Amino acid sequence: MTARTHDLIALASLTAVTIYYPPDHFTVTTLIMSLIANNIGTLIPDLDSATNRLWDLLPAGDFLAKIFKRIFWKHRTLSNSLLGMIIFYLFLQWVLPKFLYPNMVNISIIVNATMIGYLSHLIADSFTKEGLPLLFPIDVDFGIPPIESLRIKTGSWIEKALVFPGVLIFLIWFSIYHQSQLIQIFRSITN
Repeated sequence: MTARTHDLIALASLTAVTIYYPPDHFTVTTLIMSLIANNIGTLIPDLDSATNRLWDLLPAGDFLAKIFKRIFWKHRTLSNSLLGMIIFYLFLQWVLPKFLYPNMVNISIIVNATMIGYLSHLIADSFTKEGLPLLFPIDVDFGIPPIESLRIKTGSWIEKALVFPGVLIFLIWFSIYHQSQLIQIFRSITN
């Protein structure tokens, strides 16, 4: 899937999880940071790609991209596996409390938003022809459906004309259908 499709799927996933599992209360800062974290989370699995948008946001991103590309040696390896997801989750649990103040933001919401983005990326990529090496380092790729010829090619007309608009329509419909819950969640935001 392309970056913009991953972004939209991550936002739709975050919206759905927030509606079904609303936080008790949160701040404006937590809301903004969770949206940013969700977007970053959906970019993390493609750190092994030098064209990842995340590299453009970092100082010396081009240099770092070349290093990461050598570490992973090809696209869709550790960062697209269950092991990579667990390592990243543990890293977030360790690093975020060192940089964020619990008085200002709810760190668990930020971690969850990031991991929702990460997981949505993996699920979306499982529908592509390449599949995912979920059990990396074991060299077996998984995909939905299991028959590769029935899966979507990244950047194809199917993704652009069906998947992206379909997810956008779902997000709009879902938000309208759950409008009262969304309003209640936004009312619970404190300064």
